[in-house]
Amino acid sequence: MRRAMIRSTMMAAGALIAVVAGSAAGQEPDTRPMVAVMHFNNGAVGRWHQEYDALRIGIADLLQTELAANEAIRVVERDQLVHVMREQDLNATERVDRETAVRLGRLLGAHHMIFGSFVIDGRGAMRIDVRAVDTETSEIVYVETVSDRNDNFMVAISRLAGRMNQGMQLPAVERQVREARNDKAKQVPFKAALLYARAVADETNGNWERAAEQYRAVLAEFPDYEPAQKALARAKQGL
Repeated sequence: MRRAMIRSTMMAAGALIAVVAGSAAGQEPDTRPMVAVMHFNNGAVGRWHQEYDALRIGIADLLQTELAANEAIRVVERDQLVHVMREQDLNATERVDRETAVRLGRLLGAHHMIFGSFVIDGRGAMRIDVRAVDTETSEIVYVETVSDRNDNFMVAISRLAGRMNQGMQLPAVERQVREARNDKAKQVPFKAALLYARAVADETNGNWERAAEQYRAVLAEFPDYEPAQKALARAKQGL
């Protein structure tokens, strides 16, 4: 845990140094809109609440990855978000609301904060609800819902990112990039996505050994899943 906090602090400091250095060198400031994705609220009931609880962090991570495919925007890294949450004494089980999102967004310098909730039942029915808040005005600027089967989990995440990008009036994603992301999403089974979410949750909580084990399990299920490949390399560094 301590190592993760030190690394996230170093990342934040490095980002600040990069901005200062760029300004000193006379480079144009990065004016791309910045977006951050908060942890989602778990709306599942009964034993399914625990079964899918890792998706609170996993959905946020996966949605962040999809949004980051748009090079015309900036997406806050998960480590930076978690670092600020810890500084604000927000524990991992606290439900995220608009006021919390606005407060953290202003600390992060993000223009838009995305938060929401999900429900998956024992029959595999799934619904994800998201909201985007403008941190300057504190107003909800976009609301979206996707419903599907959990077998189409990654497709739903990809579709959600595309809708949000357009609905939030962010710069458009290149068509080839969007289609490539959708094609990749279709290949990822829900089991792999759930294992990945559990690994991300373990990594976020500083359990690097367990995270590495889970990432290996993802790659055993789906060897070509690039986010898990990168995450495993990162988890090994944390061991």
